[in-house]
Amino acid sequence: MQIKLPTRAGALVDYRLTGTPLKVLKPAVPFNRIAYSAAHVVADPLRSGELGHACAIDWERTIEYRRYLLEQGLGIAEAMDTAQRGMGLSWESAKELIVRTLNETRDIPGPRVASGCGTDHLPVSDARSCDDVIKAYLMQIESVQRAGGKIILMASRALARVAHHPGDYIRVYREVLSACDKPVILHWLGEAFDPELAGYWGRSDYESAAKACLEVIASNEAKVDGIKISLLDDAKEIEFRRRLPASVKMYTGDDFNYPKLIAGDEVGYSHALLGIFDAIAPAASQALGALAAGDMTRYDQLLAPTVPLSRHIFRAPTQYYKTGVVLLAYLNGFQPHFFMLGGHHGMRPPVYLADVFRLADQANLLRNPELAVARMQGLMATLGCSA
Repeated sequence: MQIKLPTRAGALVDYRLTGTPLKVLKPAVPFNRIAYSAAHVVADPLRSGELGHACAIDWERTIEYRRYLLEQGLGIAEAMDTAQRGMGLSWESAKELIVRTLNETRDIPGPRVASGCGTDHLPVSDARSCDDVIKAYLMQIESVQRAGGKIILMASRALARVAHHPGDYIRVYREVLSACDKPVILHWLGEAFDPELAGYWGRSDYESAAKACLEVIASNEAKVDGIKISLLDDAKEIEFRRRLPASVKMYTGDDFNYPKLIAGDEVGYSHALLGIFDAIAPAASQALGALAAGDMTRYDQLLAPTVPLSRHIFRAPTQYYKTGVVLLAYLNGFQPHFFMLGGHHGMRPPVYLADVFRLADQANLLRNPELAVARMQGLMATLGCSA
């Protein structure tokens, strides 16, 4: 089976599919790593309005996809940046998403759901002080805790704007964590994912920022389950992981180097909270099962082909990685269209989309090749990339 796809040289070239689609399986053994998949939302193109209007979400397909992930043993990191939080998904829609996911997946045993709490209902330009940020965090925390959810404390653009030094972050996190009824997952999202978070923790250099973050953790250890770091730098993550208190977990958010970080070394390992797990769920689930069974050869066989795909999907400008994730959901039949909140389906060029197709095939992640080819051909035709 083959398809004509654009290349970076500006030509249409035949691509012959080579992948053998992975089956979707329930885990045969319990995982020995906690693994959250940050899941995307399925937009409703029939009800969608202009950017800034109420979000239009296809709730049925959005929840179906979460059940698909949970049934493979992957937890859900809900209402995170993969769900276009802060890039098309409003807090009001995020709150509904969190409640629906918690309520409509309770029958699935095992995997857990953790939900993003932030300050995104507070326009960054309206934030005047750290007190404003604290109030914003507390409002979202109260909503998620009322729904019975575990909290991922997301980095705050508003805090990055009003904080002047590490002491401001230490104070804000102390006040906010004191209101959490269960240990939370902190989130250090690098500026590659969100340029508005540059200088988070009150310092622009990594070592000073890491020191401030570790002080926050040490001062609130009983309130911190773990921290997700998304810096796309495996050496920094490993170094930071080794400095954590023994009770605090590292959740990798490194979509470039996750196989190595999850496998770990002689000192320790990272759990996972990854956007790429949305797109590579069968490979991720089966690799985690192999890891738990001690089969490192199979672990590497499953995950190694996904790394080129992930590095391509998350290439700069990294914040538009959601486009590649949703493209794969469309190609694999999980939604009937390639349309995203806020028009983000248009944020990557055709050649990027073509490379997602090629690399997904090579990673054995096109679950129905005939359907994927038909959909890709139609999409390329609408973009002017057909013979």
